[in-house]
Amino acid sequence: MNEDVDVTIREALPKDAKQIVEVSQTIGSQTEYLVMDEYGTNLPLNLLENQLDTIYNSDHQLLLVALVEEEIVGSASVRSSEEKRVAHIGEVGISLLKDYWGIGLGSILLEELIEWAQQSQQIRRLELTVQKQNTRAIHLYEKYGFQTEAVMKRGATGDDGRFLEVLLMSKMID
Repeated sequence: MNEDVDVTIREALPKDAKQIVEVSQTIGSQTEYLVMDEYGTNLPLNLLENQLDTIYNSDHQLLLVALVEEEIVGSASVRSSEEKRVAHIGEVGISLLKDYWGIGLGSILLEELIEWAQQSQQIRRLELTVQKQNTRAIHLYEKYGFQTEAVMKRGATGDDGRFLEVLLMSKMID
C-alpha cells in the first residue's frame, strides 16, 4: 500500500449503514484480532441506520469513518453508557481494512477520538480491550498514553479454538 493515500475522516451517517456492514464483514474475515468475525456487524440495516442516527446526534458517543475515494476503509468509535455511575467511561474501538494497516491511519483515528473525548463534558476515561497477540495495536495505544490495567486469561478464542489473552487498557482524560 502506498503511504500517500488521500483519506477523509468524518462522522458516520445513517446513509453509511450498508457500507459499514459490508466493510465490517470484510474486516472480520481478515483478522482474528477483533470480536466480530466474517459476519461483521450483525444488525439489520434499518436498526443500524437508527443507531447511526442516534450516535450522530449524541454528545457522549462518536463513530468516525475513514474514507478513501468515498469508500469506507475503517472506523473508530467511543461509546459510553447511559448509566450515571459509569457514563464518564468511553469504550474505544478501531477497525481498518488490512490494506490500510501500517500507514498511520490508526494513529489519526485514535488522535481524533482522544481529542473528541478531551472536549467532551462527560468522558474522563477511555478504555479498550486488545488481544495480547496484537502487538501493533498495543504499541499504538501505548504511544497515545494507554496503560494496561489487566490481563484477561481466556479473554477470546482464536479462529482455531485456542484461548487468547486480552489486555484491558485505559487512558485518563483530564
